Amino acid sequence: MMTETTRTIAVAGGNLDVRTAGHAGPALVFVHYWGGSANTWDRVLDHLPPARATVRFDQRGWGRSRVLPGPFDLDRLADDLGRVAETVSGPFVLVGHSMGGKVSQLLAARRPAGLAGLLLVAPAPPRPPATVTEEYRQGLSHAYDSPETVRHALDHVLTAAPLTEPARTTALRDSLAAAPGAAREWPLHGIARDVTDAARRIDVPVAVLAGEHDVVEPPRVLRDHLLPHIPHASLTTVPGSGHLLPVEAPAAVAKAAADFLAFLGEAGR
Repeated sequence: MMTETTRTIAVAGGNLDVRTAGHAGPALVFVHYWGGSANTWDRVLDHLPPARATVRFDQRGWGRSRVLPGPFDLDRLADDLGRVAETVSGPFVLVGHSMGGKVSQLLAARRPAGLAGLLLVAPAPPRPPATVTEEYRQGLSHAYDSPETVRHALDHVLTAAPLTEPARTTALRDSLAAAPGAAREWPLHGIARDVTDAARRIDVPVAVLAGEHDVVEPPRVLRDHLLPHIPHASLTTVPGSGHLLPVEAPAAVAKAAADFLAFLGEAGR
């Protein structure tokens, strides 16, 4: 694991702890999923070169940031991400997973200074598919009610490959470490929000990773509900994986990040 330092930045209603490491840019700014934390990216960082600049944090309402007040909607999360991005020296790439992918799309649409690209990992698409019904969202809102419901989600919904015991323990802990408002906001509102107008304003290179066996955001959903709205995005499928790519296939995520950075370097010449 890289040696990290933690700094505190001011955001609406309080402060956010931001963990940084490395010095070689562009920096990778990691944005976790609904139920995750900065620790979701532990094994991805293990596969990155030690000098690579990285930035990660717990989103508002989760982990160390669960004491921050609401609202916990996508716009406020994008505001927080924007504050994190402002602290990065030099160019950066947003690496957003699932809910974090939708938050990253919203910030990218604002075209913040220094943004070089967007790596979306099993992202929530800008336009939700028809399967995201009111009944589905109500059921989803109870996925993290207890250790038992979290284990069920991990085993039967979120993953297609076995997790290591440390990764499983972290995922269980993180899913239960949420402010009530944050735990409900995404399934009841954020997942259903149509942000296609914002997605069409993204003007940086975009790479998308999909898990072959992801039942939350299957490759076909991303082809039908993301690529039409970000037509310059490229889609790559990771074999044998489900929705939790950062913990199921961390080496594949790290390689995708390295390949994307190399592409950006070539494009910038």
